Amino acid sequence: MVNNPAGFWVRLGASIVDTILLTIVFGFVGLIIYNQFFVEDFSVIDILDMLYFLLLPIFWYGYTVGKRVSGIRIARIDGEKLGLGTMLLRDVVAGVIYLITFGIGVIVSAFMVGLREDKRSIHDFIAGTYVTYDEPGYEE
Repeated sequence: MVNNPAGFWVRLGASIVDTILLTIVFGFVGLIIYNQFFVEDFSVIDILDMLYFLLLPIFWYGYTVGKRVSGIRIARIDGEKLGLGTMLLRDVVAGVIYLITFGIGVIVSAFMVGLREDKRSIHDFIAGTYVTYDEPGYEE
């Protein structure tokens, strides 16, 4: 059941906060490891970035730093805690689908979040999740 869903703009704002934070933090990690702030080739920075979005919501009740700052979090439709399988579906499988559709899936997802009453996107449907303003404990 979807309670208190978060819409497009707040989700976009959370993504921007995460992007700024990770650019700064991983930029300095890149300076330390590769002597470059922006590492162009596939590197450990890309793996750390993926792990941030994959694991942090599991350990922090659906939050990333950007989501926490924005007052929103990822929750499962069935009220269970997020797990690795859920986050793999949400991030990796959905990412592959977005890649296969040449980004059209991302655009469709943005419209879904903006126009649907439950504010769920393609990756939310794949993983059985939604983004909510409710704090942990309402459904977990």
